[in-house]
Parts: sequence; structure tokens; C-alpha cells
Amino acid sequence: MKTIASCVEELLLAQPFLEEAISRNIVNYSALANELVEPISEMLRKPIKSGAIMMALRRYSPPRDLGNSVRLKKVLSNLGDITVRSNLANYTYKNSNTLYESHAKVIRQVGDKSNIFYAFTRGIHESNIVISSSEREHIETYFANETRIGLQTDLSAISINLPEDNTKIAGLYYQIFKRLAWEGITLYEVVSTTNEFTVLVEEQYVNKAFSAIKRLHA
Repeated sequence: MKTIASCVEELLLAQPFLEEAISRNIVNYSALANELVEPISEMLRKPIKSGAIMMALRRYSPPRDLGNSVRLKKVLSNLGDITVRSNLANYTYKNSNTLYESHAKVIRQVGDKSNIFYAFTRGIHESNIVISSSEREHIETYFANETRIGLQTDLSAISINLPEDNTKIAGLYYQIFKRLAWEGITLYEVVSTTNEFTVLVEEQYVNKAFSAIKRLHA
């Protein structure tokens, strides 16, 4: 059975920025309670007073480590090198039985050229290729018989080296995404390996995104 407290928790979990603000005691409970009257009344299918919601808000206990973990702060202050690669293109193709053959040709073409950025991701229904624009002619030749779903040019990649135990640190990616979201930066694509995290943005946002990520060190 739903209660006012469970409705409050459900709404806050769906809005992590708001949940963090509560954990830092920087929220006007009265104003927030007034904002939640309508959605909670709809969830419970009966009129609810803001005073009852405000009481539930004051009793709500967000995760203790949300944004306050000493370990997380230490990791953020010691992130590895941040590398920017510009002039990239993003191709999206429909998956097929021959897609890997085309992909193999690209791998042979790129080889060990350190000046070429290349990332390949296969999803359930489609696959993504991010590559330096200098290789666009090869991509369009090798994948000529594949079904292209989308193409975006003028992208930049910002890659961050992560500590080896990053998979055991809760909230690490959240802090990165939060910083970019607060700056109003739209992510076009995200690519990651075990110890490396890369975000793709349109080139007009790259300087702003780079500065936002650098501030994570602060």
C-alpha cells in the first residue's frame, strides 16, 4: 500500500539532483511540499495536504554517501589525464550478418595509427562507429552495402583516465554526468572501457565540457 512517505521517496529517487539538495540541507521544505501536492495526490488518488508532505520530506533519509563519500572525493581530485580529440564522425548502422566483415576492414585500415580515433559499439539492433573524419571515405566504402541509420559530424571526444578500482566506487559516473548536466551540455555519445571514460559532444560545446570536467578535480 502506497503512503505519502513512499510517494516522496519515489519522486526523489527519480530526481537525483533534488535528492542531493535535500542531503545538503539546501531545500525549502515548505516550497517543495507545495510542488509535490499535485503529483502525490494523483499517486494516492485522494487530496493530500502540503503539511503531511513536508513532514515526510523532513523524515526522508537520502543515502549517506550521496556526493559526500571521502573515497569518491579523493578519486575525483585525482582523475587521470584528460584528452580531447576533435574532428570526429559518428556513424550508426543497422546490425546485419555482414557488419563484422565491414568492421574488420576498418580495423585493418586503422591498424596501430595512434593519430586515428576509433570506437566501435554493437547494440542489440544497431552498431555505432566513432572515427576521425579523415577516415570517412574508408568507412563509406567498407559499409556501402550496410543500412546506415544516422551520421553526425563535427564531434569531439573528451577521454578521462579512471583509477583501476573505479568499478567499486559508487557515484563516480553520476558526478561526471551531473557536472555536465548543470552546465547545460548535451552528450551525443558515451563510450567506456574498464579504466577509460569518453564523452562525445558537438564541437561547439567541447571547451565548455572540458572546463566542466576539469573542475571535478577541485
